[in-house]
Amino acid sequence: MRKNRLISILLTSLGSLSLAGCMTVGPDYKIPDDAVVNKVETAEPFASGQHKAFSQNPLPDHWWRLYDDPMLNSLIEKALAENTDLRVAQANLARSRAVLEEVEMGRIPQVDLSAQPTFGRSSAAADGVPHRYADKWKGDAGINVSYQLDLFGKISRGIESASASADAAQAAYDLAQITVAADTAKAYADACSSAYRVKIAQRSAALLKDFHRTTKQLAQAGRSSVIEVARVAAQYESMNATIPPLQAQQRLALYRLSVLTGEVPTALVSKVGQCSRIPQLKQPIPIGDGAELIRRRPDIRQAERNLAAANAKIGVATADLYPSINLGLSGGITSRLSDFGETNTYRWGFGPLISWTIPDTGTARARIKEAEADTQAAYARFDATVLNALRETESSLTTYARELERNASLKAARDQSALASSQTSRLYKHGRIDFLSKLDAERAYVIAEAAYAASSAKLADDQIAIFLALGGGWEQNDEQVQQIIAKNKTAIPDKAEETLEETIGKVAESTAENP
Repeated sequence: MRKNRLISILLTSLGSLSLAGCMTVGPDYKIPDDAVVNKVETAEPFASGQHKAFSQNPLPDHWWRLYDDPMLNSLIEKALAENTDLRVAQANLARSRAVLEEVEMGRIPQVDLSAQPTFGRSSAAADGVPHRYADKWKGDAGINVSYQLDLFGKISRGIESASASADAAQAAYDLAQITVAADTAKAYADACSSAYRVKIAQRSAALLKDFHRTTKQLAQAGRSSVIEVARVAAQYESMNATIPPLQAQQRLALYRLSVLTGEVPTALVSKVGQCSRIPQLKQPIPIGDGAELIRRRPDIRQAERNLAAANAKIGVATADLYPSINLGLSGGITSRLSDFGETNTYRWGFGPLISWTIPDTGTARARIKEAEADTQAAYARFDATVLNALRETESSLTTYARELERNASLKAARDQSALASSQTSRLYKHGRIDFLSKLDAERAYVIAEAAYAASSAKLADDQIAIFLALGGGWEQNDEQVQQIIAKNKTAIPDKAEETLEETIGKVAESTAENP
């Protein structure tokens, strides 16, 4: 009879457990149909990408290798392995995964073991006995097993939210990799371009110095005046004054580069300080299209995962409207130590524990409203992130294309100014033109040369801004880099699954239907 009753209880409990996956409350997650990411225009080629400086080929994973610069490659690989910001992102990712593991433990029965031997005696007076009890050993040992029935999906929604948050942390780590790679490339470009501009300024100063010497000689011969000598000297000193700030800019870029790669600020001064060639691309920049941008940018994936996490929290809050049921099973032995193990010392019990706040559901409903509001805010941030990604990309493409045209004009102006300076120099020496004409020609050449150098430096920065906007650089396929990263971090994050596949598929289908 007792055996049949126990079987009945267990079968009832198993039936309750089977309901756990069938009554999950709260809205199931999907990207809203009217989200910006689902619009056909989002997946189209970039409007600013029609310039000859761009190609529609997909952006390669390691975009910095397009520069064909071994030094740049080694610096970025070192930064991806040693950068302190990446170490922080790795720790945050490890923490989010630990939180997920903690939440998943809600699906596992909780087991408590206890053992309590004691020596002493009980109060005989409490039992109405006139004489005292003897001193003796007593023992109590037992096991308690409890399991929370997930009848309404509170645990499932909690796991769903924590899992989405872990995916968002992975996206944040990928975003940190993009930023570190771009910052390293920019610091390297700044160091090289500053050194290049220093050389241009020094060359211009040398030309003015020669002009000053020639003017002094002509003044001694009576063909020039002291005023003219002073004017040339002033122009020479003005050009000389531009050199120290450029040298300081180079040194600061080297300091920044060292810290990005996990070194002390002065570590790379001797190694990279000799670079005076601005990194240049030998082919058009591959930019792909909007669909690839959405699939590639980690901040979009991060915003989408945060939206999924917020949506799941609605279910967690809704489950508080329903009872919380825990099944408990306990067993053990309580007896004097001399009787330990006798059949009459065993105890056991089984039953549910139901917890439900009745009738105060106002707090639970307020939490549901909070979760719904948080979801709406996450949805708005998701749309804003997609729009901002498109804006950043279009803006960077436009800026680079216009600067490329400006650079070509400045180069032509520099070449013409150099020709004019050379011709006026010969004419001035033979007395065919006056001093002011020669001075104007020299000044125009110096200004044109400096403007062209500054534009060339800006082009390098604009190129890196494009790569940053396109979101490339977090896809690590290089085994050597992976080994370095694995050696230097406590937890190696797995690659996040492609969480926008469904969305991209919808965009692709819409594009095919509406070409």
